[in-house]
Amino acid sequence: MMRTDLKLIYDWVPQDARLLDLGCGDGTLLAALARDKNVTGYGLEIDPEGITRCLARGVNVIEQNLDDGLANFEDDACDLVVMTQALQALRRPDRMLDEMLRVAEECIITFPNFAYWRHRVHLGLRGYMPVSKSLPHAWYDTPNIHLSTFNDFEHLCRQKDLVIVDRAVGAGDYRDHWASRLWPNLLGEIAIFRVTRRSNTRQGVKPFG
Repeated sequence: MMRTDLKLIYDWVPQDARLLDLGCGDGTLLAALARDKNVTGYGLEIDPEGITRCLARGVNVIEQNLDDGLANFEDDACDLVVMTQALQALRRPDRMLDEMLRVAEECIITFPNFAYWRHRVHLGLRGYMPVSKSLPHAWYDTPNIHLSTFNDFEHLCRQKDLVIVDRAVGAGDYRDHWASRLWPNLLGEIAIFRVTRRSNTRQGVKPFG
């Protein structure tokens, strides 16, 4: 069964797109897009179990560490680059954002929001690093080395003069909710952003507060 955040990304991907999925996991998203929307492309994954499952689904997958960059892909090689809940595990997420928008004109990124209210309460009242559905690891074995918030990512996009085309907020089981849309940095558990380097894209999306 596809996660709710992947379902939203699925809806955002156009028919016949050339797609690169970074940290593609078991290939669920790519397999569904290839079956239903004639999407072609590759997944990049480092986990052997994920690679095995991709191959079983008929997904084109390359074993690759994302920290090594995307030098094996040419400029504008794809229509869209996707990365779900892997940005926070990279050594330089800012450089990966540059690479994603070199390989494609648009990218979709999701990551856990460290400013989510349950995380704030856990840290503020208990004094321990939070462990949750979106941050399931203890501090000593977590792959997450650059935890961030909605506001942090929007600030990074402004610094890089990038355009946020669309965005969604995940809460609970990653379903969007009106309250989390109103106060995303507090109530959003998962951040989902659609970003482009095009300066002429519609720019009327109101920034999160």
